[in-house]
Amino acid sequence: MLKGIKLRLYPNRTQQNQLEQMFGNDRFVWNQMLAMMNERYQNNKALPFLGKFKLNYLLKPLKKEYPFLKNSDSSSLQVVNEFLTQSWKNFFQDKTGQVGKPRFHSRKYLKKSYTGKSTIRITGKRYLKIPKLGYVKTSKTGVLQNTKVKRYTVVLEPTGKYYLSLQAEIPEPEKYSLTDKQVGIDVGVADLAILSNGLKYPSFDSSYFEKKAKVWQRKYARRRHLAKLLVLQDRNKKVLCPRSLESFTNWQKAQKSKAKCQAKVANQRRDYLHKLTTHLVKQYDVIIIEDLKTKNLQKNHHLAKSIANASWRIFRQMLEYKCEWYGKKLIAVDPKNTSRICSKCGYNSGAKPLEIREWTCSKCQTKHDRDINAAVNILHKGSTKLNGQGLAMVTS
Repeated sequence: MLKGIKLRLYPNRTQQNQLEQMFGNDRFVWNQMLAMMNERYQNNKALPFLGKFKLNYLLKPLKKEYPFLKNSDSSSLQVVNEFLTQSWKNFFQDKTGQVGKPRFHSRKYLKKSYTGKSTIRITGKRYLKIPKLGYVKTSKTGVLQNTKVKRYTVVLEPTGKYYLSLQAEIPEPEKYSLTDKQVGIDVGVADLAILSNGLKYPSFDSSYFEKKAKVWQRKYARRRHLAKLLVLQDRNKKVLCPRSLESFTNWQKAQKSKAKCQAKVANQRRDYLHKLTTHLVKQYDVIIIEDLKTKNLQKNHHLAKSIANASWRIFRQMLEYKCEWYGKKLIAVDPKNTSRICSKCGYNSGAKPLEIREWTCSKCQTKHDRDINAAVNILHKGSTKLNGQGLAMVTS
């Protein structure tokens, strides 16, 4: 099975310069090939792409014309052609009009990367041999034992840190032992996961780091504005060697500090979601969730930020692949009326505003917690779906 593995890289100064060159080479090949395809598209108004294999054939004369391209891993330039071909295909196959034509890549983009398919070898406890770079120090190599790397990506994040993302083929993990338990889960804003057995797991609280990020965001915006004014002043005065925007170190420091705060929040949120989803998969054999369309829900501007912070989509993705890995079952059911129906008698009492967290059924007089009642209804829907498939449903 395939698994994504992410490692921290510690390249030396020479290797950092090499990486900068390789990032630039990928960007250069993308822009050269895209310019050619745009010209074909304007002339023919037909399919402009030649296919990745024909584009790869053009790399040889391109390397002769621009010898600096030989400093890159050859497979990374082929991957650029692959990505470009796929971008054009997506543009022509899209019928909604939401996918635009591929755009040129700018060197000012903060997150730089390149992807290759060559072999990466473990050469020590904390060292890897990467094509064209040689021996690079890394955070750990134990996770790569008994794996076969299919594709790798070297990334320079806005924080200034280098990472190596690997798509690796690994042996299937051991299945978790069965517990004969099932559960329905309702997702919320204040509480991320509300279980049908009454347990509630809170959403990740990122308020502390968000405040720090806002401080640096204001500093970043102010310093960037000042830098732009000074650059414009140099142009108006026709200075012989005008300053560039990248030459202002205070602006760069604020930019990096802002990126570090944002990365800290993202890493802690992902760690929290990993621990929660692993715990749920260990505890229950059957997990039933709502089939929510998160993108549609985020159109509500009052709740969009809270929904994004709760990370419902990532929560579901983690449950999906972990259930598949460890031999458990995940079922998604229609969310319609789960908050309106009494889980005891089945009476539909109509829509209820979000501020109503508890209510009493007007038919059977049962008092409900809104979220727990919804989780129980989700469990009932999952039970019906399983029975319709002719599968037995265990009892919690």
